[in-house]
Amino acid sequence: MAIPDRGLLDWLDEASAERGLYYAEKNDGWDFRSYRELADLTLRTAAALRANGVGRGDVVALVLRSSPGFVAGFFGALAAGATPCSIAPPFAFQRADEYETHVARLFETADPKLIICDEESEERIRKLSAGLSLPEPVVFDSLVDGVEPLAAPLPLPETALMQFTSGSSGYSRGVLISSEALRANLTGMRRRFGWTPDLPGVCWLPVHHDMGLVGYLLNVVVTGASGWMMQPDDFIRSPLRYLKCMSDNRTAITGMPNFGLAYILRRVRPERLEGLRFDSMRAIIIGAERVDPEVLEDFHALMGPYGLDRGSLLPAYGGAEATLAVTGLAPGAGWTIASPDEGDASALAGTAVVGCGTPLENRTVSIVSEDGEELPDGQVGEVVVTGVSIASGYVGDTSSASGTALGEAGLHTGDAGFVRDGQLYVIGRLGDGLKVSGKMVFAESLETLLHQRGIPDRQVAVLLGVRDGVPTGVAVFGNVRPGWREAAHEVLSEWLGDARLLGVEVGRGGIEVTSSGKPRRRVMWKALCAGRYETSTSPLTGG
Repeated sequence: MAIPDRGLLDWLDEASAERGLYYAEKNDGWDFRSYRELADLTLRTAAALRANGVGRGDVVALVLRSSPGFVAGFFGALAAGATPCSIAPPFAFQRADEYETHVARLFETADPKLIICDEESEERIRKLSAGLSLPEPVVFDSLVDGVEPLAAPLPLPETALMQFTSGSSGYSRGVLISSEALRANLTGMRRRFGWTPDLPGVCWLPVHHDMGLVGYLLNVVVTGASGWMMQPDDFIRSPLRYLKCMSDNRTAITGMPNFGLAYILRRVRPERLEGLRFDSMRAIIIGAERVDPEVLEDFHALMGPYGLDRGSLLPAYGGAEATLAVTGLAPGAGWTIASPDEGDASALAGTAVVGCGTPLENRTVSIVSEDGEELPDGQVGEVVVTGVSIASGYVGDTSSASGTALGEAGLHTGDAGFVRDGQLYVIGRLGDGLKVSGKMVFAESLETLLHQRGIPDRQVAVLLGVRDGVPTGVAVFGNVRPGWREAAHEVLSEWLGDARLLGVEVGRGGIEVTSSGKPRRRVMWKALCAGRYETSTSPLTGG
């Protein structure tokens, strides 16, 4: 069946009273909001925004958890001709000072006409906005109280989304996504993954992250499929509830980073799955970070006996500057591993990398050398993306250490990878590597090896660079356990040769991460060089 292209607000005219979104409640129940109810709330929000002086092209900042208010705030901004911008609520950060520094910069970049928040974050956001001379935040329920809906949506704004990069290499950058780019990305994903209104989904990802926002929420609403919505902390507390939701509601589509699969493997024993069935799942989209082949195998070993098809595990690749999705596998295709060519200038030759699929429709992916020359299959270089859904540009301070750049030649992602038979294999960030004996070693590759030796995801980060003129490899541990330092020494000494090896122990929550959980390696490297970790740093040696 051909999957049609759909406008961003077409769902308002076709809103179903039977399908909609189910929000997780604390008592294991679900709060259902039909699309007809959400459409009315969206048009009420649009009217309220106009009444509060929001004009065409103005930015509306949404500091909200996944909720009916977020849906209405996002699509209501579009219906009012304004540009929505999702900003992480306080729950996404462990430390208040880090949150305030991070969000203050986002607010300064976005320069919103109006800030919508919920009661949970109101006090914190009110303090921040006052210090930045921004409008006082408005609690969503107060904003729409007593407001009659707009008769019809206004023309879409030129920019349908301002989203922020993860900030793994430094500060987050504001990225401008046009209405055409957002529509094309959603359509490309629906067609690649076969998402139709009769296929329900479930997700626990935060809506301030592009995978949770564009990859799931906007897709499920524009498609008109029913969706089950969990908070990230719901998933952390009980990944089994997430799995039961899949089984009980016969969901077909979900998505998460590699971390989510690994977390389920750590927390859910096979006997807890008795009576559950996962044969309805057609697409578990895995992105946002490098995918570990052992995690994929182990996840299917856990879930396969209960009906999960191996072909439903779909590694994908994308980024904020590409709106989201660039490549992906079709359901049933089956994921594969491949290696760079022997003799390639990468120390990964002969090691396995998981494929992230082929480009979505009307996009191309090429691999280029440092000189900008396109490289043949199997050769490692920078991933460059061209075609639809590329961002219009950056907003505010465009300086960054990330290596990602927008230009006439397309999107230079700053990611290292190679192509094999049309499929993309991503290795890591070009700036997160070290040349050893003429070959590049990437931090993400070493982290994957450490995870395979038993150090959990998000509990170790590898930093690579030249410090005081000496090639250096660093393992940063959060809440270090016996055997971790020895495992890290074994891996780093094998791959980094004569480089100086250091261990840094920062304690639980001490590893610098983005609001989506990615390690901020370059931020930590700068801190190391500045002496911030001096008291917790020691040589990394074997047992």
